[in-house]
Amino acid sequence: MTERTDSRDSEQRPHPASPAARREVVLGVVGGSGLYEIDGLTAVEEVDLETPFGRPSDRYTVGLLPRDGLGPVRAVFLPRHGRGHVLLPTEINYRANIHGFKQLGVTHLLSVSAVGSLREHIAPGHVVVPDQFIDRTSRRIGTFFGEGVVAHVQMGDPVDAALRARLLAAARSEADTVHDGGTCMVMEGPAFSTRAESELYRSWGASVIGMTAQPEAKLAREAEIAYALLALSTDYDCWHVSEAQVSVEAVIAVLHQNVALSRRIVRSLASALPRSTEQLPYPRALEHAIITAPEKVPAATRARLDLILGHVLRS
Repeated sequence: MTERTDSRDSEQRPHPASPAARREVVLGVVGGSGLYEIDGLTAVEEVDLETPFGRPSDRYTVGLLPRDGLGPVRAVFLPRHGRGHVLLPTEINYRANIHGFKQLGVTHLLSVSAVGSLREHIAPGHVVVPDQFIDRTSRRIGTFFGEGVVAHVQMGDPVDAALRARLLAAARSEADTVHDGGTCMVMEGPAFSTRAESELYRSWGASVIGMTAQPEAKLAREAEIAYALLALSTDYDCWHVSEAQVSVEAVIAVLHQNVALSRRIVRSLASALPRSTEQLPYPRALEHAIITAPEKVPAATRARLDLILGHVLRS
């Protein structure tokens, strides 16, 4: 009798990826070069996860950040390259990282990244809050789907507009110079651009260049997590002939300044977040994205992707 009651309760309980189970805003932060922790967390817990896509870059740090006029917001932090910066951009397991954030209940993800400037007016030390990407990566798995299930999410506007607006306000409250919008070129790396490549990207209208925002943003959209990028300029890439060519030494020097700034911006963003996802929605990207007939999805694929699409297949 007890087993039948438990089974019924399980069937009636909302799926963990459903709107009913994601009513509270949970902030994720993925840190880039130099940002290996965030300040101000209380009730801190280190979480070591396994995912259906392997191991994430490192342990997640879970805790609480203060919020104005409300109780604290739950926050989840992951160093993208691992503590000590041990992973190349190409070696990062982006699927595991994003899936881990979803496992920990994250609804909104802030990506912090060091970038090179492709524009004269974006100087080293400036902050950019991009709204577009050009993906030039070639050696990364950029989707959760496949192996019997096909889905096509909308990526026309790859950055969540509402989260980006709040990030922009937080950045302006802490930084001297903040650039609203722009296109982030995402290259494979790890080598920096040739001068010809840098000039090509400039001719395409790109504002900054980095190595990690893709497929991060695409996977976040597939996982129905709102995504925004805080880009911190460290150099002028190599197009700016009046400046020295980009070097690790020059990047690190500016990084040290940017890390403290990025931590302040994270705290400012967290302090102004609402409690409910009704006030700050996350993208419902899969509602009309899955092409495959539900009965055709293989059982193993369905199980592996349950946290991503189980709520859609169930309905």
